[in-house]
Amino acid sequence: MTRRLLFLLPLLSLFFLNSCGEYNAAFKHGDAEYKYEVAKACYVRGKYVHAQELFNNLVIPMKGTGYAEECMYMLAMSAYMSGDLETAWTWFRKYYQGYPRGLYIEEARYYCARSMFESVPDARLDQTITHTALTELETILEYYPDTKLRSQVQEMIQQLQDHLVDKELRTCQLYYDLGSYVGNSTGGGSNYEACIITADNALREYPFASPEFREKFLILSLRSRYHLARQSVSEKQAERFRQTVDDYYAFANEFPESEYLSEAQRYLTASQKALKGLPLDDKE
Repeated sequence: MTRRLLFLLPLLSLFFLNSCGEYNAAFKHGDAEYKYEVAKACYVRGKYVHAQELFNNLVIPMKGTGYAEECMYMLAMSAYMSGDLETAWTWFRKYYQGYPRGLYIEEARYYCARSMFESVPDARLDQTITHTALTELETILEYYPDTKLRSQVQEMIQQLQDHLVDKELRTCQLYYDLGSYVGNSTGGGSNYEACIITADNALREYPFASPEFREKFLILSLRSRYHLARQSVSEKQAERFRQTVDDYYAFANEFPESEYLSEAQRYLTASQKALKGLPLDDKE
């Protein structure tokens, strides 16, 4: 799990956990050293909740001793292994901030980021923790460019970026679906314009988004361009239909075999017709 683990126990220490009574006795009455050995034995035996409780009870008593660093790291690992992710990343962060040259510094940064990664919420919710996790992961590659954990870190970064792109795509789709509804456009803007801006910003902010995401952003932007042009005042229509034509060629050049290509071609044909001054019917 880590490069060097001071907490690997002699086999004899496993006998500490013959019963729950041993844990209870250590928690209530044991001195710090005995309690520490029981905590480590709990961890080795997979009793992570018990280990977390004991290590948490020992952080202050161990402060200033030779066990302080290991105790804090073990508390964080116990929390992570028990699924208490918020507590885990809090203590991993305290560890690497308090022990910048600590024995487990690289692992602490990794598990801090991983705890956040595993806590990322649904794309429809606030993504503050996602951005924080990305920063933590990118810091690992910055500080440890040759880390053995590089592939895992890069994979998590890609997944988090895709997660954020997915959130932007959902927002984009929402604006498009709202279409000409003006109830939320009190500033004088348009939902179609909002869709276009959101798509453009997402493609600029996430240039390495997967082709599937890029294709969906571009077709939503093209649809919005066309419908925006149709509902525009006459002075703006020509410019917006020309933008629709430009967006069509950008889309077709990047995705010549797209499942949306026939739809995109309809927007092209209708836009070219409008630019020639020909009327469009409701089906176009």
